Amino acid sequence: MNETMQHPVLRERFYRRERRSVAAARDFARTALAEWQLGVCLDDVLLCVSELATNALVHGVPPGRGYRLRLWLCGDVLRVEVHDSGSGLPRVREPDGESGRGLLLVAALADKWGVGEREPGKIVWCEFAVVEGGVPSRCVTS
Repeated sequence: MNETMQHPVLRERFYRRERRSVAAARDFARTALAEWQLGVCLDDVLLCVSELATNALVHGVPPGRGYRLRLWLCGDVLRVEVHDSGSGLPRVREPDGESGRGLLLVAALADKWGVGEREPGKIVWCEFAVVEGGVPSRCVTS
């Protein structure tokens, strides 16, 4: 097992309320996952990062504020967290035209997801189980 899998590792970055922040968050996550040698199913994790960052940007970040992306790798779990200062609790809902698919995708791709409290705002997170060698477990084929 590599060093990253034995000890918790955290990467985090703050993003201002601007549309280009979603692409920047995705690039930041891609770099961290490469450093941690988590290349398999990279697209699933990056899509969840994009969806959570987009939801924070659109629904959770008041003008003049921003959001924080945290990536945790601890043992056999990769955790993605997006912290924002907006009110309200996100929920999976039926898609309405082009919107409403974000948390539906996160729920389908991640092993777990949820919402935690912070003052002000909330933390929306998702987790991916990781097996020996840094591979998200749902990506392992038998």
